[in-house]
Amino acid sequence: MAHNALVGPAGGRTPRLGRPVGATNPITEAGGVVLLLPDGEPESGRGPSLRGHAAVLPLGRRLVRAGRADGLVAHVVRYRGRGWNGADAQLAADASWAVAEAVRRYGDVPVCLVGRGMGARAALRAGGHTGVAAVLALAPWLPEEDRAAEPEPVRQLVGRRVLVVHGTNDARTDPELSYRFAERAKKSNHATCRFEVHADGHALRQYADEVRALAADFVLSALFARTPSRPLADAMAAPPPLGLRMPLAAGFGRLR
Repeated sequence: MAHNALVGPAGGRTPRLGRPVGATNPITEAGGVVLLLPDGEPESGRGPSLRGHAAVLPLGRRLVRAGRADGLVAHVVRYRGRGWNGADAQLAADASWAVAEAVRRYGDVPVCLVGRGMGARAALRAGGHTGVAAVLALAPWLPEEDRAAEPEPVRQLVGRRVLVVHGTNDARTDPELSYRFAERAKKSNHATCRFEVHADGHALRQYADEVRALAADFVLSALFARTPSRPLADAMAAPPPLGLRMPLAAGFGRLR
């Protein structure tokens, strides 16, 4: 497996891992790793978005605090650029590179890919990397279904724990597409579930605390075998459509 940084068409830039979230000193050992994948754009030759990077930091900090006792380390992946760019699937390639780099740095530890928007699509696509144990997709950007094109793949997710979270009022990425994706994924990978955040939009700001609590619940149970909350366990166990349209209750995380 090659661990060298990729060199691509994005102005010769290379992907890299930012410094560990919330850490003041270098970290050489970890019990598990979260790789945060910021949002991007369908087509773009521009460099990575600082705004997208900043948007995933609060979640990264929340996860690190929740997983500190287990040695959880989180990094924000700095892409070569912000565009998916068709068949290049550049963000997914950068996500795969980041998993390999995390394994190189920390050894054989479980990795969870956590993506937002276009970064969620990258997380789902790169979830087949052998180092990945779990994938969390927040408001994933997924292509419209086209009978003339191959559907977004799901087989790479077999053996991983997968959680999709989507706001029902998302005007940027269609929540129905993420439902249909999760429905296909569930057929080959039972450990798949999806939560709906009622009346929330793409950024999931209205219920940000609940979304972060659910994310921590999922990551810690997936990477460190902690007991998941009852709603998460029920969603994983339930058949479609119930387990794929699980409502995220107001106050989640404070009710446990």
